[in-house]
Amino acid sequence: MSESSQHPAPHPAVPAFEQHRLDELLAAVPERARWRYKPRNASRLWHSKVLRAGVLITLLALSGLVILALVREQTGTHGFLVGIGLATLPVPLLTAAFRWLDRVEPGPWRNLLFAFAWGAFAAALVAILANSFATRWIATATADPASADTLGATVIAPIVEESAKAAAILLIFVFRRRDFTGIVDGVVVAGFTATGFAFTENILYLGNAFGEDQEMGFSGLASVTAATFFVRIVMSPFAHPLFTVLTGLGFGAAALAARHQKIRRVALPLLGLALAMGMHALWNGSTSLFGPWGFYAVYGAFMVPVFGLLTWLTIWSRQRELRTISTELPAYAAAGWLSDAEPCALSSMRARTMARDVALRAHGPAAAHAVSEYERFATSLAFLRHRAHRGTAGPDFVAREQELLHHMWQRKEVAGPALTYAARATGRVWTPPPHRDYGGYNPYRG
Repeated sequence: MSESSQHPAPHPAVPAFEQHRLDELLAAVPERARWRYKPRNASRLWHSKVLRAGVLITLLALSGLVILALVREQTGTHGFLVGIGLATLPVPLLTAAFRWLDRVEPGPWRNLLFAFAWGAFAAALVAILANSFATRWIATATADPASADTLGATVIAPIVEESAKAAAILLIFVFRRRDFTGIVDGVVVAGFTATGFAFTENILYLGNAFGEDQEMGFSGLASVTAATFFVRIVMSPFAHPLFTVLTGLGFGAAALAARHQKIRRVALPLLGLALAMGMHALWNGSTSLFGPWGFYAVYGAFMVPVFGLLTWLTIWSRQRELRTISTELPAYAAAGWLSDAEPCALSSMRARTMARDVALRAHGPAAAHAVSEYERFATSLAFLRHRAHRGTAGPDFVAREQELLHHMWQRKEVAGPALTYAARATGRVWTPPPHRDYGGYNPYRG
């Protein structure tokens, strides 16, 4: 959607930077150095969050115990152990790839771990129970087990599995809204959820294949385990993430919509979910729909191009985030919160990495960590201001802005020089953008 269609609101005025006022504030109230923004009724909200977290952790733990027990029962102990070993191989690569996409404004690890655990335990448990029940019911109703299996794989499984995985994205979208700000966040959360789901599913498939080999006496490259490993781990480790990323794109687009666009905020996630189900159904039904070579036809003609398109879209979205930083932060530089070079350094991943390395060599790990935190707060500040311009910032915009500026100021003594050095070393110099008014305040005038 284009920004012009959003009827962007004027930029809010940038708060003035007053060094002496900040010094006096910290001298009078030293604990402000550890200040964290808390909304109204913070104590009640904290207890509510702890309760929700406890319930979720308990449910995930129980789901994990049940699903792993069910998988071990189907595969046997040896098959279960072999399945775990082989299914683990693609997990670090997939999670590292999604985390790389999230480097501009990394989301909290707790969200990603929750998403992975939800996919591996809760979504997998719902899928195995619902798919089995639906397939048995169809087989009983139609007296045709073969057709029931085909219908279950091409219709029931995509609906059940994608809905179960989408629940994790929805929960983070609703209850961790501050961490869910755009397309990249949707892709990353969806990717971690689907990677967890694929991990458990691969244990089941690979474990069953190993058990079949044990019964038939197969081994080596001619074994069912080798064939299953090649198809699921080598050729298509991205299959489940690719399906669920479509749902994540829908939620990410909804996060960019203005608050008054309620229909769009509901319709876009549903559209993404429908596309995920459709692609999943095409993948599962490729052989039954197009014959023995249908899998390879769908893989080459559809899955690979869509994977390439979504990869391009995600990387483009990440570059767009960097452009947002270079557009929004100069206003804070003009107001005195940042040096002129910092917005350019913060909008370059190379310069950001160099700044952390410079701080590490000069002052040690604590300084590098401070620079990393400064970069994260500055990025959140730029995105917050961008959302305010689009009319999607919450009513706590001013308090959140003050919180971020405060934390940046606490780390500025170390981070400022490192980022300035990195901007110069990488050849990035600050050039004022064209005339822009920020709610009556033009930081580039006079």
